[in-house]
Amino acid sequence: MLTLPSVVSHDQALETAHGLKARVMSEGTAVVLDATALTRFDSSALAVMLACRREAMAAGKTFSVQGLPARLSQLASLYGVAELLSSSA
Repeated sequence: MLTLPSVVSHDQALETAHGLKARVMSEGTAVVLDATALTRFDSSALAVMLACRREAMAAGKTFSVQGLPARLSQLASLYGVAELLSSSA
């Protein structure tokens, strides 16, 4: 399972995305991104999650998000990308 840090905003997005990208390949056939620790974020967090999803899908793996904060879930719905995150509780 991959884990997001507690803060993902514009300043951390690129570094976080690069770190996750490198780790996607070491995961099995199902990539699960744990967002439980995420407490401070902006729309950049969605970009990071979607980049991770793209890497997983390109490698033929499934992708889902666990523990997505309610506010971020609302933001994903507003942007029309909620279904891409396949969020699970």
